[in-house]
Amino acid sequence: MVITFFHRHRQSFAVLMLAAVVLLTMAVNRLDSGEKPAAAISSQVSGTADASASTSAAAKTAASQTVPTTASANEMRAVWVPYLTLDMRGETDKSEAAFIKKYTQIVQNAKAKGMNALIVHVRAFGDAMYPSKYFPWSSLTGNTQGVNPGYDPLKDMVEITHKAGLQFHAWVNPLRIQLNGVPSILAQKNPWNLFHSDTAKKDWAVSYKDGKYLDPGWEGVRQYIVDGVAEIVKNYAVDGVQFDDYFYPDEGEAFDKASYQAYCTGKKEGEALSLADWRCANINDLISRTYRAVKENRPKAVFGVSPQGNLSNDRKIGADAAAWCQAQGYVDYVCPQLYYNYDNPILPYETAVQTWKNLVTAKNVKLYFGLGLYKTDTDVDSGSWKNSVDIISRQIQTGRAQKCDGFMFYAYDDLISQNRKEEVQNVMKLFQ
Repeated sequence: MVITFFHRHRQSFAVLMLAAVVLLTMAVNRLDSGEKPAAAISSQVSGTADASASTSAAAKTAASQTVPTTASANEMRAVWVPYLTLDMRGETDKSEAAFIKKYTQIVQNAKAKGMNALIVHVRAFGDAMYPSKYFPWSSLTGNTQGVNPGYDPLKDMVEITHKAGLQFHAWVNPLRIQLNGVPSILAQKNPWNLFHSDTAKKDWAVSYKDGKYLDPGWEGVRQYIVDGVAEIVKNYAVDGVQFDDYFYPDEGEAFDKASYQAYCTGKKEGEALSLADWRCANINDLISRTYRAVKENRPKAVFGVSPQGNLSNDRKIGADAAAWCQAQGYVDYVCPQLYYNYDNPILPYETAVQTWKNLVTAKNVKLYFGLGLYKTDTDVDSGSWKNSVDIISRQIQTGRAQKCDGFMFYAYDDLISQNRKEEVQNVMKLFQ
């Protein structure tokens, strides 16, 4: 019966087979060109520079053909503005007018690239880009740390950003005071000098390897950091505050030996937390206190953290990101730094996206993905970013397919770099 059917309809069958072959060939060619469906993107970028060069033309074709996933109306599109981008030390003119001109250009460029928010470094080294009761003036104003520049950079930046219709988030490094000799001079009001001049607080700031840091193992240090954040949200109309990914420097036991011993004193065997758990408890306390301070002083402002994308690495430095994502009262948003290519052998981008998507379960905690513009067209990660023009745009589509709340891009200088022009142009197409 089957044979009879075949003979009767062999001409139609042949046509169907030919059509199937044509469709299969088109599909294979499409995949070879690098074009990806938005809901199931996987990397075709080679892990070697030679292979990357051979697929460059295909990647460019794919970038121009990819159909963007629809963005939500409230999608976050922020760019980080690091402290070096604001640096006035090398400028001949260090006046307020010169700073305003410099920052206005930053805002205009960011807006032209489709950004709707700036994450601006206002405290990088236990100092401040604003008059503070707790921290000395930053040397980034063009002067020695602690010297008043005669104007308020943060006030100017908030006003310029809002006038352009963008959000302003104050970026704070909570623990770092000095790293590799930067800043070269620490003001008398710097917490390092401030605390070391007080016998009762001499262990609040510690020297460790190539840096100096605040030790969050002391309750007084945690409150000091929180008071510094409260000062910002109380005095300035910022839309948010963000802590970056720097907490404890590493797993070393020497960093907080004094504070951990003080914590363990008087406790019976089994009562004290392990060093790792204790560190996480300290940072969790710092995060929850900061959240409350932001809400108490500016209820509409948000507080977020941008941890490392690898959860095991976060844990090693005391960042219990899972807790922040799964309970109320820690953060309004989390923005893991997913600076990984699709081919990353340890943590591929798609895997990281799914991990964080599953992690965020607390109501009203938003999930943004930090994307590494700085890696595009470089030899890092075995050359898998080299000669690419569409990795970031595909990463945006992967994030949108998982219904994330937006993206933050590192960093401003890479956003406007000529070397990354095509990559950024393909990103901008998704914002139209």
